[in-house]
Amino acid sequence: MSENTPPPIALVTGASRGLGAAMAEALAKTHHVVAVARTTGALEELDDRIQAAGGQATLAPMDITNKDAMAQLCRSIHDRWGEVAIWVHAAVHAAPLMPAAQLVEGDWTKSLTCNVSATGILIPFIAPLLGEAGQAVFFDDTHAGEKFFGAYGATKAAQIALARSWQAETARTGPKVHVLNPAPMATATRARFFPGEDRAALAAPKDEAKRLLALLA
Repeated sequence: MSENTPPPIALVTGASRGLGAAMAEALAKTHHVVAVARTTGALEELDDRIQAAGGQATLAPMDITNKDAMAQLCRSIHDRWGEVAIWVHAAVHAAPLMPAAQLVEGDWTKSLTCNVSATGILIPFIAPLLGEAGQAVFFDDTHAGEKFFGAYGATKAAQIALARSWQAETARTGPKVHVLNPAPMATATRARFFPGEDRAALAAPKDEAKRLLALLA
């Protein structure tokens, strides 16, 4: 890529923390990153780190469950850049662990809305931006059927089932859809799920992002 050639666009949903932020930072070495998350402060911190490393990012502080906001974002990306080279979907609602018989309606609804409904809306919005040559990345986290993981396990499994259907449908035509399996990482979400766990034995999101991106090549 010459100095006058603009970098390809990487769209990262759920870019404020954890693996999403690490993927955004890693991609910023070769892409212009469009970083989407609800937390403005965390996005600004991400932007500082990207700029310090010589990269560029466009911040989109918005909620992926807001259909109108996502439609406007995708339209803006189309009008400004025309296409997206890679979409990394790291946004997830991790409901507190609890018995299925004690599910809280609010947590269940948030899990469905973020993990399932939003994904079903985003795929049709983003697919035209990816075209045949783009790549989409989802992250599996298998807890379906495990005790106390009812809301998270069920809705995350539904999200990945949707991604795998898209993967099968586009195997010959593109875009290339990846479902990756991250190693256990020292993230805030995992700390809520497994309090007291030895975090020294867990992977750093930065290292895991590097490993996962290498798989795409």
